[in-house]
Amino acid sequence: MYIKKYDFNYSRRKFLEKSLLGAASAGVLTSLWPMIARSDSAVTDISKAYPDELLSIEMHTKGMIKPGDVITADNVEHVAHLLDPIALEQVKTMGRRIRIAESTRDLTKLYPHDYLEATLRNAGKARFDSAGNVRAPDGAPWLGGCPFPDPQNAEEAAADMVLAWGRNDWQMSATRDHDIDRNGDIAYQYDFVWTELQVTSRTDGQIFQGRDDLLRYNATWFTRPDDVNGTSYLNTWYYDQSKFPDLLGYLPAFRRVRQFPTNQRFEPLVPGMVLFLSDAWAAGDPMLTWGNYRIVERKPMLGAQNPGNFMGGRDNWEKPVHGGPKGQTFHETVMELCPECIVLESEPVGYPRAPVGKRTVWIDVRNQLMIASVTTDRKGEVWKSFEPQYAQYSNEHETFTKAGKPAWSWTGVMIYDRLDGRMTRYYVGKEIQGGFKTAFETNDVNDVYNRYMTSQALQRLGG
Repeated sequence: MYIKKYDFNYSRRKFLEKSLLGAASAGVLTSLWPMIARSDSAVTDISKAYPDELLSIEMHTKGMIKPGDVITADNVEHVAHLLDPIALEQVKTMGRRIRIAESTRDLTKLYPHDYLEATLRNAGKARFDSAGNVRAPDGAPWLGGCPFPDPQNAEEAAADMVLAWGRNDWQMSATRDHDIDRNGDIAYQYDFVWTELQVTSRTDGQIFQGRDDLLRYNATWFTRPDDVNGTSYLNTWYYDQSKFPDLLGYLPAFRRVRQFPTNQRFEPLVPGMVLFLSDAWAAGDPMLTWGNYRIVERKPMLGAQNPGNFMGGRDNWEKPVHGGPKGQTFHETVMELCPECIVLESEPVGYPRAPVGKRTVWIDVRNQLMIASVTTDRKGEVWKSFEPQYAQYSNEHETFTKAGKPAWSWTGVMIYDRLDGRMTRYYVGKEIQGGFKTAFETNDVNDVYNRYMTSQALQRLGG
């Protein structure tokens, strides 16, 4: 039988071939990133790298699903192979629904503007040193942007996730959280601030305060309800990915700052939350404290990487909810067909007491961001999922800018504990209790550091 080179199953065979080889460039019809790099800087369309069935959900499902449709238990079988196992279970048994949109073909819609510019400017310059850390050609810390936009192995894919979580040099996300119990009731509600300040690997090429031994500061503090108001944490990451971060916390009941042990990374930040520090972006721990990295598959997936996930025009950017026993377990999410994802597995080798046995992450090769993560427990049972929603902060109602361009970031997260039946869901709002507002730029980075990223700041925020 004669098989046409570009028949409907060509992509599937190509992905299988890539997986067997272990090292391969993104793209099916041509290599994605070399194509972008060769093009004029204004040309960021990925269409030439993928056949239509990987950019059109309608073609991929042979007409069964099209943009504008809503995935429910009645039609999920047509996209079951495009969802992680927990998301699939949620749709089948918990009343979750997913709205489908056109696939994003313009890379500028999938990055902060300055991060994409730095990625293109520094492409091909990253390398690992003998210790396994990413370095610039002169041995200095990474120059900024995605170090391996076209990863050739599992370690490169992991490094892309860990070096810059939010892809902004600084961001403050005013976050509203709801924690849902197995009965579908809201058990806890929190307002908290999530901040990230890159010390190295910055898009401006600078090293903040000359601290080339550090990667980032990550501070989190709670402002609501009153019984946790002032609870705060400061996570100081070293550039050396074999070193555990310094984790400081302020608990109002004790009225002092204390240092937490490393294994605190696998415990909830506050009562009722499913979120652990280790969960963040599937890269919440230094890269070299995890190991046995391996790419097990390449495939298309549905991911919430769509402008429809920005709630501009709604009060405080609040996300609508649905599903579960009482109609409030899940965010309304807009997903699109991501044409190629790396499926990456790893294990917490540096944490002998970690409750996690294995983590599987689906990484969209268009921007090297995780679109889904699922962990198993030590017995091998599927345990938790971490599912983010991303968007350019612009729609027909509102545009939120960074340096004159539409901002880009995460807009919400759902973390589900399958074994306990509990959901933590939170979204980025304009403002939360305490007057803290979402922001992506500042006129004084030193002021941001002094106000939020020191032990004195923790005590002040807690007071």
